[in-house]
Amino acid sequence: MTRSQDRKGLKRAAFAAGAALTVVAAVAGSAPGAGAAPASPAGTPKLKLVAASKAVTADRYEGNSGVYLDLGTYVTVDNAPLELKVTRKSYKDPIVAQQILRNGSKVTTKTLPAGLVKDFSGLPDFLEVSIKNAAGVEVQKSKSNFCLNNASGRLRPDAPATSHYPESCSTNPFTLGSVWGVEKGWAANTSAFDYDRPLDLAAGEYTVKVGVAKKYRDLFGIPDDRPTIALTVREISDGGEGGAGGGGGAGLTAHSATTGGGHGASHDMAGMEGMKGMEGMAGMGGGHHYGPRGADAPTPSALSHALEARGLAHHLGDGSGHTDGSRVAPALKSATKRPTGRAGVPANVPKPDLRSLPAWDIAVTDGEDGDVAGKDYLAFSANVWNAGPAPLVVDGFRKPGADLMDSYQYFYDAKGKQVGYAPAGTMEWDPRIGHEHWHFTDFASYRLLAADQKEIVKSGKEAFCLANTDAIDYTVKNANWHPYNTDLSTACGQQNSISVREVLDVGSGDTYTQYRPGQSFDITGLPNGTYYIQVIANPANRLQETDTKNNVSLRKVVLGGTDGARTVSVPPVDLINAP
Repeated sequence: MTRSQDRKGLKRAAFAAGAALTVVAAVAGSAPGAGAAPASPAGTPKLKLVAASKAVTADRYEGNSGVYLDLGTYVTVDNAPLELKVTRKSYKDPIVAQQILRNGSKVTTKTLPAGLVKDFSGLPDFLEVSIKNAAGVEVQKSKSNFCLNNASGRLRPDAPATSHYPESCSTNPFTLGSVWGVEKGWAANTSAFDYDRPLDLAAGEYTVKVGVAKKYRDLFGIPDDRPTIALTVREISDGGEGGAGGGGGAGLTAHSATTGGGHGASHDMAGMEGMKGMEGMAGMGGGHHYGPRGADAPTPSALSHALEARGLAHHLGDGSGHTDGSRVAPALKSATKRPTGRAGVPANVPKPDLRSLPAWDIAVTDGEDGDVAGKDYLAFSANVWNAGPAPLVVDGFRKPGADLMDSYQYFYDAKGKQVGYAPAGTMEWDPRIGHEHWHFTDFASYRLLAADQKEIVKSGKEAFCLANTDAIDYTVKNANWHPYNTDLSTACGQQNSISVREVLDVGSGDTYTQYRPGQSFDITGLPNGTYYIQVIANPANRLQETDTKNNVSLRKVVLGGTDGARTVSVPPVDLINAP
């Protein structure tokens, strides 16, 4: 199944790293310039814009439309963390951003100006960039957004060892709450390049001046420092040789910065699914851990664990297992809770709350991604997220030699100790190219409804490999800002796996894009008019959760045109205009 937030291309925030940050430390420790702000009071962050290098080199590859430019400029934060809480009550309400000020145990808030923050991707128009050519003529002038959540590195050895803030900003249009932050003694990259907006710069020498917009200087007390950077753009031919513009010299190479990630990174073509792991690996050190990852007891090998599950049927007096051939999971053992039957869930144990978001990224396709040419398909993106207060944890146990696993949902008390589990359907091996992993079969389904919102025109159900692709609301109770499995490579197993664990953590959602054969709705011959895309979480109610009344979402679509030239218009959802 295709998973994406934007099928058009893989967008990732790129951040300068390594030696560049040692330069940041040296610059940050220098005497303040004429524009330096007065000393910050306790609990108030001290911010400064610095450049990691005096010169950078950007490569323009033959046939590409432009240059992807990372200037290596950073906002350094000291004296106190820079932390923002960004929320909206509903899709009918505007976004409200607050600065969180921490001074020991005292916490105060400062509301940012209304309308300053327009979405959850970061602070808009934060950075001002002016590029002049060798003759001193300005050839590019632009503004760029600033996502605080990139944890580019420490400024000094006594700074906190890790950043506890999330690792990226959400680009999901239906995000409800975010936390943005930079630790005290850390730096955040301000000039990471955008894969959708290359700069059209010819090979040659340039001078770049970078500054923070006045509204943010005034708001956060940032001095009006404007680093100047020498930029070399060189042409790279198909053979890999640099053309006009010369070599890279000692400057930072703009196109080779390391890739940050986390939520909001797109997972595009089916073939990209196996690459998702690159985004989330940085979060492995700081996340919550459940069961085998974190651990009430040492984890046995996968083989012995699975065989134990398989052999328990004999000990439970059911020598042949279930009549359908499935195995019985190990009996629950608890000193304070008594299980019911073969597996049990104690009363009042914390459970997840699965909620579906309205569909978006809606389009009519014709023969795209393997569909039948000449037919019209209605494609869309869909997300189911977990509002908590507990993670959704599903383990699969494989029948030897079979392409099917028996699934069980696991439950944990407030201290993270496993206290119960219950059957939750199956997992199946998906052998299709670009998938080739284990899918949980009972997570979500989709329907195309008629104008009365009752008649089902089309219906589809896809198996899923669960992963925390999107930060939907990191302000809910028990939200995990560093979920472990933000990618398919950590969650979905391999063909020779004997057991699999898939997790949807609190605050995060899982986006799938319905653009593959069998996923999008075939609308060939369907009459023009109003329809609704219905997204259903936990459709068979096999998963236990705190509330099942919020599992269904609807998105209105209006079909027009003629066969072979169909159109679709998508009205906004309250204030969210994301067709």
